[in-house]
Amino acid sequence: MDTIAQQLFREERTVTNSTDNQRGTPACTPHLDLIQARKTVLMIELSAGQIEAAMKDSNSSVEVLTDAFTTMAGYMRMINDTIAALPDNGELSGTKTNLLCATENVSGMVRKAIIAFQFYDKLVQRLSHVNHSLASLSGLINDSSRINSSYEWAALQEKIRSKYSMREEIEMFDAVLGGMSVKDALEKFMTQMKDHPDDIELF
Repeated sequence: MDTIAQQLFREERTVTNSTDNQRGTPACTPHLDLIQARKTVLMIELSAGQIEAAMKDSNSSVEVLTDAFTTMAGYMRMINDTIAALPDNGELSGTKTNLLCATENVSGMVRKAIIAFQFYDKLVQRLSHVNHSLASLSGLINDSSRINSSYEWAALQEKIRSKYSMREEIEMFDAVLGGMSVKDALEKFMTQMKDHPDDIELF
């Protein structure tokens, strides 16, 4: 079965090969529809690129925070070990218990912050994949020698699929190609992520 892009390209060639009197065609013709599709893809690609660029610009700040919280985690372990070495009896027993409780709470907050920073890094990577995929799609749509090739479209799909590193992401991609709606596929993916979160390195 022809893809939408292939159908549009075939219709575009039909219009291009018609008489010159039809050059003043309205914006609803197939030829102009394909032109608008190309422009729309470029606009989406630009928007994704802007988001990716903005997040990359903030990477330096996130890296500083990640390093700071990682260092804090090390100091908290040292403080906790020092407190744990204090005697359990005497006047300091109650203070020791309170301090251990406080350091455990702070250590837990630091771990959560580090995890959040790592998820941010994954988000930047995924946005980068989206941007590259849109760039590849734009290149294919704008190349009249490739747009009508089913091989080129299959290669593009495989290229996009190869960007996914998680099993759940690949399953989501395959489900959409198999006919599942994007909304349902995303909902299933998010449910799987809640049940089986990514492996995050704890410090």
